[in-house]
Amino acid sequence: MFDLLVLSSVAANWLVALMVIVILAEVGVVVWLALSIRSRKTAKSASVVGQWDLSAGDEGFDVQKVQKRERAKSIIKTVFVYIFLTICAVLAFLPFYWMVISSFKTEDEYRLSSPTFFPTMGFQFKNYTSVIAQTDSSGSFLQVLVNTLVVGLISTSLGVIITVLTAYALARMNFKGKNILFAAMLATMMIPGEMFTISNYVTVSTWKWNDTYTVLILPFLVSVYYIYLLRNNFMQIPNSLYQAAKVDGLSDMGYLIKVMVPLTAPTLVSITLLKFIGTWNSYIWPRLVNGTPDWQMITNWVSRGFTDRMGLYGGRYSETLDTLKMAAVCMVSLPLFVLFIFCRKYIMHGVSKSGTKG
Repeated sequence: MFDLLVLSSVAANWLVALMVIVILAEVGVVVWLALSIRSRKTAKSASVVGQWDLSAGDEGFDVQKVQKRERAKSIIKTVFVYIFLTICAVLAFLPFYWMVISSFKTEDEYRLSSPTFFPTMGFQFKNYTSVIAQTDSSGSFLQVLVNTLVVGLISTSLGVIITVLTAYALARMNFKGKNILFAAMLATMMIPGEMFTISNYVTVSTWKWNDTYTVLILPFLVSVYYIYLLRNNFMQIPNSLYQAAKVDGLSDMGYLIKVMVPLTAPTLVSITLLKFIGTWNSYIWPRLVNGTPDWQMITNWVSRGFTDRMGLYGGRYSETLDTLKMAAVCMVSLPLFVLFIFCRKYIMHGVSKSGTKG
């Protein structure tokens, strides 16, 4: 538990540092854009003034010299901005590099007083096979992987269906109290989710739902934030399409499936991905409601201790091996990383479009 708290503290410190770096990078980009616009305006005005002075016979004003000076300033500012952004990118990438490279080290090299930024004793691919072979009272990798995939796929599918139907009702259907209901739903976003943990736990314990898939899927099917995003997209679709569909004899469900869903595909893809990622990363709730190893999730499996069960170090380390824990974190993070790399355009486009009018 102490090691877990230390790792959590280190992760929190890295997160705060990354947030500060990102904020500084954004400020730097804004400043750079402002200076670039100002320099262009200055160069343009200087060119105009220079041409006017030269036409009047004033040959003491050198337009080309002013333009070269402004161009040099612009290049210098651009170089400094790119250097700053490169440094920020390196600092942001460093924790991930350290995690990956540590997973291939030996435990002896990892525990050296002077850390190495590249494995000097060879790449230890056995660390990953040793992690997969960790089967004991805390469950196996295959079991927790199946649990996470089942919960993730079912929860994401049902959640997206509920989100689409609710957003459509709030965006297109007219009924009494619709605005009041939507305002009440938005008000729940002001309440931290942790405040519902105790009440939800008491409820599912009373209904004997512990150690089941139901307790992992049902309480979190509805997300007001995703309903809000999709409703904004539905509101941007003109009513003329709905009226034309009604003239053609299309039902409300047919209009939703054949017209509105295809037009809001980027937002739906982003909601699906974000919901699956949230299920994959869930930690507190599965750890609280499921006490047996057969119902643990992938994040609960990572937080356990990994020992030398394959005899890699001849029994010299009886406690948890940090290199194996790093390998476990890499295995859990890799699917989400690949998913984000290939689908990042849909996520960014869907979230940004939901708040844009027209």
